[in-house]
Formats: sequence, structure tokens, C-alpha cells
Amino acid sequence: MARHDESDPATWWDRYGHRLHGEPAAPVAGPDERTGETVGEHDRTVEPEALRAPRADYPQRSGAEAGAWFTDPKGIPTVDGVPERPGLRAPGPTGPFDPDALLRSRGPVPDSGWRRILHAATLGRVDPGPSPAQIAAQDRLRRVRSHLAGTHRVAVTSLKGGVGKTTVTACLGLALADHRGDRILALDANPDAGTLADRLTGVADHTVRDLLDDLAAVDSWTAVSRYTSLAGRLQVLASEQDPAAGEAFTRDEYLRIDGALARFFSVMLTDSGTGMVHSAMAGTLDVADSLVVVGAPTVDGAGRASKTLDWLVAHGHERLVEEAVVVLVGRGSRELDSGALREHFARRCRAVVEIPHDPHLATGGRIDPARLRPATRDAFLELAAGVAEAFPARVRG
Repeated sequence: MARHDESDPATWWDRYGHRLHGEPAAPVAGPDERTGETVGEHDRTVEPEALRAPRADYPQRSGAEAGAWFTDPKGIPTVDGVPERPGLRAPGPTGPFDPDALLRSRGPVPDSGWRRILHAATLGRVDPGPSPAQIAAQDRLRRVRSHLAGTHRVAVTSLKGGVGKTTVTACLGLALADHRGDRILALDANPDAGTLADRLTGVADHTVRDLLDDLAAVDSWTAVSRYTSLAGRLQVLASEQDPAAGEAFTRDEYLRIDGALARFFSVMLTDSGTGMVHSAMAGTLDVADSLVVVGAPTVDGAGRASKTLDWLVAHGHERLVEEAVVVLVGRGSRELDSGALREHFARRCRAVVEIPHDPHLATGGRIDPARLRPATRDAFLELAAGVAEAFPARVRG
């Protein structure tokens, strides 16, 4: 195929630019386009006026300006100094770029029941919205994930043994660790061979006594993790398993442990053991930021929980009592007015949470969160939300 070279733009403009605007270019000497014969500059055939393209009403330009009139607004009709062109808007102030404004709003998808079935069957065209239970669950999780600045210490205590204090500490720790991104520690400070590690991990190779003996060498997270075991995302520090040596865990030693661990954990839960007068309990209350008092929905269990609050007030811990969360564990009697019981503690404390009877917890063995009843899991999440509501958003001075 023969190659046809494009003509020089300057020559093209000199020859045909008059068809766009302006006067025709002067003819130059050279071969005639139709006959091929050489002619002079006055012998070239001039195209009749009638065959020429209409001239534009824009001012003629020459040289470098010749090809700029297409975009040059000079000579174009304007409105308030702005070129009047189709689709052209006058510039104005614009707000910041908002990616969310570009997306079609989508609410939460129903997660259960007829709402989910209807939403799925219509491919989302019919959206009944979340149920009240789903909204409550989302709000509960939002409270569990409350922002926390610094380290928050929670003391779990009771005057009466056998009401589920260790169970509450374990399940509260699991709920916080599973739904928060920070480090959570459950510390067994029971001086009488506590069972917190047994209920959570079954591992008690290293105890709080071992940590005390090596405290000078604990200067990193790796060093701390040698003395803890792991239940899910919850770190567990076992108590001394020798009852005779347990009495050596004094107030000062607890404070040393607390000072070392507070550098590495955001939330520290202390299973303080039965009673309020042992030395480690004094250290626990000295540094506690919030309090969980465990009782039972019985006359005896509720009475012990109320006496625990009385003892705390009598020993200068009014602030802890006002911000405390009371937990009632187990199945209540029909002969007991549960509403009056809740009202009694609600007048004295910040919140009251009831944990229903659960066959898995009643065995006293290793706790498996997957085997808890849904109502039990929701109750412990509510307890975690109640505790997290007291988390400070700023570091206290």
C-alpha cells in the first residue's frame, strides 16, 4: 500500500485556513492542484466565493494565535464575566470531600427471625430493619467497647463464699477480652488456693508467687507472658496453690504486683477471695477503680452482698460503692420479690445485673463460653457493658 505523508501543518493553514475564518491566504507559486502545471503566484485558480466555507464571526488571528481561538474566551458572549457556554457553571465554594456522602445509606441488616427471611427473599428491596433485640445487642457491644485511657482495675468481691465470685470474674474477663482490642488480665488474689486458673485454663505452672520472686526481671511483655496462661484472648495469672504459703501474699506484695502489671494491661480484674479483712484485699481496694459485688437472688445471698456494701462504706470506700455493679447469680425463689431486691441494690449502686442459672457453670469445671446458654452470654455481656461504662476516656491526673 502506498504511503501518503501528511502535509506540513503550516502549509495546510496557509492554504486552507481561510475556510475557518479570516481572509484567504495569498496564492503562492507552485504546481497547480488540479492540472499539475507550474503556475505563478497570480495564475493560481481561486476558489469561487460561493464554494468557500462560511466564515466565523470571531476576530481574525494570525501566527501563534491562529489555533487558540477555539479555547480563548475573548469575543465569546459572557454573563457577569463568565463565558456563556452550554453546561458551564460559574465556580463557587465547595465543601470538603465526604466519601460517605457518595454511598447510598444502608442500615443494619436483620440478623434473625422473619425480618431476616423477608430481607433475604426480596434481595433487600423490602427491609423491615433490625429487631429491638438486635438494636439492644448492638448498643450493648458499643458500651463494652467504650474507650479507655490508661489502666482500669476492677475488684470482684463478696463476704460470702460459694456465690459464684470466681465464675463471675472468669466470665466477665472472657466477655471483655472477646469484644475489646486491648489486653485484659484476670488475677487470682485469693489467699486460699484460688481456682480461677482451673476454671479458665487448667494451667497453674506459674503463680503470682513466682512472679513476685522474679519481679525485678519483668521488664517487657515477653517476660510477663511467661507467668500467665491464655484463655481465648484473656490472660490469667494463677494464685499460690499452697494454702500455707498463701498467707504470705500481703498488701504490699499485691501493690508491687499491681505496679508491675499495670504497665502492660489495660483492664485488670482481681478475684479477691472470700472475706474483706485479709491483707491482699486491703491492697486490692487501695488501687481499685471500680467494684463488682457478687451475691445471689436469695435472702442469705442478697443479705451478704448488702453487708459487703455496708462494710465498704464504713471503711471509707463510699465512691466505690456508689459506682459499684451488683451481680446476682443463680435461680431465685418464687417466694422472693425479685423486683424489690433489684430496687434495694439499685438505690445504693450504679447498676444491678442478674445472671441466670446455667447448667454448664453449675458443674464447677472448666468454662467453655460456647456451651453457655444464650441468655447467660447476654447477661455477662451486659455485666461487661456496665463495667466498661465506668472506663475513663482520659487519663486521670
